[in-house]
Amino acid sequence: MSTIQVEIPDEVLISLKETAETMPEELCLMAAIKLFELGKLSSGRAAQLAGISRVTFLMKIGRYQVSPFALTAEQLADDVRNA
Repeated sequence: MSTIQVEIPDEVLISLKETAETMPEELCLMAAIKLFELGKLSSGRAAQLAGISRVTFLMKIGRYQVSPFALTAEQLADDVRNA
């Protein structure tokens, strides 16, 4: 597993109502959701990036206005194969 370090200004954390402890988890989730939305990751791989189960990931994406059903036929087939 790789680690990436990101510096976030305190003002950004305050604006987002996040802390230095909660922000890494939130950033991983947001990155996973965006990569899923763009079709770069399957829901399973996106969940892995977010550090949560696939079911939990699919339940969380709604709060970011991302549909779990906006998959191409190929992406859906990949998800079924990887399930």
